[in-house]
Amino acid sequence: MLVQAMREMKLRPFAKIIDLAAERKGGAANLNRILAETKPRSPRAVAKLTDDRVLSAMTRTVFAGGFAWHIIDRKWPAFEIAFGGFDPHACAFLNDEQLGALMQDRSIIRSPQKIVGVPKNARFVLDLAAEHGSAARFFAPWPDATFIDLVAIIRRRGTGFGFENAARFLRALGKPAFIDSPDVLAALVREGVLERPSSGKKALAKIQAAFNHWSAESGYDLTTISRVLSMSGGARPIAKARGYLSRM
Repeated sequence: MLVQAMREMKLRPFAKIIDLAAERKGGAANLNRILAETKPRSPRAVAKLTDDRVLSAMTRTVFAGGFAWHIIDRKWPAFEIAFGGFDPHACAFLNDEQLGALMQDRSIIRSPQKIVGVPKNARFVLDLAAEHGSAARFFAPWPDATFIDLVAIIRRRGTGFGFENAARFLRALGKPAFIDSPDVLAALVREGVLERPSSGKKALAKIQAAFNHWSAESGYDLTTISRVLSMSGGARPIAKARGYLSRM
């Protein structure tokens, strides 16, 4: 499907999309500063993450759905305490009484559906650890060129995940990841990758193909390409390039 998607699109150089983002963000230097905030980790660094940190990141992105990130940030120390540091062995076997107490805990977000999802995701983490030595060792080497397949696994085996928060979870681990945000989808429509904003199966194949093309052409990772697209706006593209960003 990815090969067919590539054959169907003719993409302009990514440098010109960078120009759009730089113009909107006050120049290339300022854009570089913004992009540096989400620079991915190396696969080796991702592989060193412990299972409790993977479950913590997983839970954080699930609970963030429907809430502003500053609320999650403010409450997160309380989440760490409430869930015992996200030890997956303990979280996987939370009983009804313990779950009920968490649903009454005012220091965290008391979403019953999300709270009962924590033990399920803890078991997912333990399963990955049993299969690969640790959950992080499963995620770390996964190739960016088939990112959508990794997201599909998280959505199938995890609990509480759509495409966007699964991608945000991977980005939180340090994996390069693209987000299907409204701004990104609008930019992809502008670039002719999509006919309309969509995160359906066929649309995701086209998005992956476009990101693979731009990554091979520019040397940028999925996160950088995604953020540049999100900051480039949905307006018609400018024709003249204004310079290149330093590679991250």
